Amino acid sequence: MLQATTSQAEYRARRDALRKALPAAVILLAGAEEAEKGGLRGGFFQEANFLYLTGWREPNAWTILAPDKDILLLPARSDVRERYTGRKLGPADANAPAETGFAEVADASDLDEKLKLLAGANAPVYAIAKSAAAERIANALGLGRSVEDLAKPLARLRMVKSPEEIARLRASTDATVEAHKAAWARAAAGLYEYQIASAMGSVYFERGCERHAYTPIVASGPNSIVLHYAKNRRRMDGGDLLLMDVGAECADYAADITRTIPVTGKFSKRQREIYEVVLGAQNAAIAAAKPGMKLLGDSENSLNRIARDWVNTHGKDSKGEPLGKYYLHSLGHHVGLDVHDPVDPAEDELKPGMVITIEPGVYIADENIGVRIEDMILITEAGHEVLSRDLPREPGAIEAAMRRSRGVKRK
Repeated sequence: MLQATTSQAEYRARRDALRKALPAAVILLAGAEEAEKGGLRGGFFQEANFLYLTGWREPNAWTILAPDKDILLLPARSDVRERYTGRKLGPADANAPAETGFAEVADASDLDEKLKLLAGANAPVYAIAKSAAAERIANALGLGRSVEDLAKPLARLRMVKSPEEIARLRASTDATVEAHKAAWARAAAGLYEYQIASAMGSVYFERGCERHAYTPIVASGPNSIVLHYAKNRRRMDGGDLLLMDVGAECADYAADITRTIPVTGKFSKRQREIYEVVLGAQNAAIAAAKPGMKLLGDSENSLNRIARDWVNTHGKDSKGEPLGKYYLHSLGHHVGLDVHDPVDPAEDELKPGMVITIEPGVYIADENIGVRIEDMILITEAGHEVLSRDLPREPGAIEAAMRRSRGVKRK
């Protein structure tokens, strides 16, 4: 099922919010470029900040946001390009304002002229640092013109999701949950990691999702200790743990979920012991998730500190030492249009409408045991909601779900 797209009113509201945050500013953003004959390997996907503010999905576009107007600039239509990549909307098309949601749609060749007119000599000018837009401002207005970095003001807006965005994130999360369940039914000794990745992707592609939110991580046995393992080529053995960090991107919004399961459907005593330490850390962090807490850092109100302290005070390695040194990464990140959505580090307290992951992990190389458990969490006025709650986390529930999915009776 294809997911609905975001409304033009939503995009206008985002532009208005940015304008309110940066009064008197002239802002320039560049859309993603596309080669004349298209992207042969990955296809075209719009740059996330540009998409967030405009909703426009065709290549080689620009937008200028000024105090009293917004302008979308489109490249002129090209017969050669359209033979390869299909018909595009041109700036001269009569339906351009209605289709784009911009009252003014101009030719991209007029960008410098319009930028000079709107920015004048004194208006504060903003662009993402070191971007094509920043370079274009320097060319149009002169190298001496100061350009302020747009990254943090825009990140602050993107950190708090609207109801429409939360609906998209729910859909991506639901599709990803079903993908993980399909993997649990498919996993078996003798299969290859790429077969599991294929089974998972097929679930959300069948639902109309556009792509993987990131390269699938399907890591069995010794590969489970590699944080961003992505080869997915190993043959799985009985007794392996299988760590699957896989998420869908549906209607532009990402999901990010990880589960670690036993390939044979039953954890060994030691695997379960480490798993329960990681689960305990995740449960402690989730329970504390609410407005005013911090996701990262080491302060008293840090979820990361809560999870790390749990790991360090529960369980031991093979030498009897605490497990804290095997907690190798921070607790989580924001999720939205990007799987690692941008943040302003200075605005690090959680607020209602933020969507984050909570993903503690323990990776013990000399035991070939890597366990990560990751869930999607919405921060609410009252505390939090686990968006991925339909995917079991308790080890016994995972084993039971795997038995049911394989039609295996309990012995």
